[in-house]
Amino acid sequence: MAQLKRSQGRSSRFMRPLTSDIHFYTAQMDRSPVVVFAAGELVGSGRIAEITENSVKIGDERYLRAVCTFKYAA
Repeated sequence: MAQLKRSQGRSSRFMRPLTSDIHFYTAQMDRSPVVVFAAGELVGSGRIAEITENSVKIGDERYLRAVCTFKYAA
């Protein structure tokens, strides 16, 4: 039952933006896939490897939090 609720919670996050530190850290801990947009264009995707005040590292790339939008991919 708990697994069902957890999987339903993940699917309800699909394409919701990560807007606060807690969203980023939760996505990192859950290893949730995220997509990254800059100026409305898809520029990256994957799992969060590192988070700083100014950037998010996904794979080998760093994306600036101030200019990118991050969304749950699953």
